[in-house]
Amino acid sequence: MSWEDFFKEEEKKEYYKSLMKSIDKAYSKTTVFPTKDKIFNAFFLTPISNLKVVILGQDPYHGKGQAQGLAFSTPITVKNPPSMRNILKEIESDLKSKSICEDGDLNPWAKDGVLLINAILTVEESKPKSHHKLGWEIFTDNLIKFISLNTKDIVFILWGSSAIKKEKIIDTSKHHILKGVHPSPLSAYRGFFGCKHFSKTNDILNQIAKDQIKW
Repeated sequence: MSWEDFFKEEEKKEYYKSLMKSIDKAYSKTTVFPTKDKIFNAFFLTPISNLKVVILGQDPYHGKGQAQGLAFSTPITVKNPPSMRNILKEIESDLKSKSICEDGDLNPWAKDGVLLINAILTVEESKPKSHHKLGWEIFTDNLIKFISLNTKDIVFILWGSSAIKKEKIIDTSKHHILKGVHPSPLSAYRGFFGCKHFSKTNDILNQIAKDQIKW
């Protein structure tokens, strides 16, 4: 089983064909992030055979040079956005040590088995959620269903109300769910800080004899 199996099925569907046409048009007429070659970056970095954790974001960062196809991640040359700074604070508080990704580039997590996927995979410059309802939400719902059906013992980390809604399409008899407040500055102080999702994830992985994530 591979991501290729998933994409083969989606590519046959009308919503996906329509989505790709809309995306191609958007890239030709406006500035869209991430760059086109990075839209599916998460799948290249985290093959399903190596998958241990899924972290679901909302949509890509909409500032120039920020988005790189991984939820919450930015290149090392870019200042950490507020949500990422809050994630790093929680890691340090939870694990009593700094993250290995203090620079905000989460490629090491992705290569370690963490699928960092947004519910919406593209965005127009300076227009958050501008690609809402193009079809990406159907794509990511189908992705989560595919993971739920074809794997077991995956830790799904759901931050914020839109991510938590995905719980109903995950088979909780086979998988593990950690859910809570989004790390955004608007909500982090209402329960993201202190959630301890990073140590809890590693505790679960330890219990099922999988290598822990080097956060």
